Amino acid sequence: MHCPDYLLIMIIELKKFGTTLISRQTGREAFSALQPFLKDVKENEMVKVDFTGVLTFSPSWGDEFLTPLLNTYGERLTLRNTSNPSVQATLDILEQTTGKNFTKE
Repeated sequence: MHCPDYLLIMIIELKKFGTTLISRQTGREAFSALQPFLKDVKENEMVKVDFTGVLTFSPSWGDEFLTPLLNTYGERLTLRNTSNPSVQATLDILEQTTGKNFTKE
């Protein structure tokens, strides 16, 4: 589904969690910190994760943060500004391990 089908958009700016996102523990902590905001996401709301400013993005951090989002929001989850090679490589690994594909802008 594309954004015009939805009325609301939640944008998650990953740079607020840092520019070097590498450990499983910090990924888990970031996802936990996001929970109060996620509980208010409506069924007609898109969730967009913005990678602007992220320099390093590891599979362990991504697995703790993005995999639960993908499992919960599915087609309503969109990733943007993913051109960084570190981000691209990690997303490829996560797609292989989860068997699911991320929607990217």
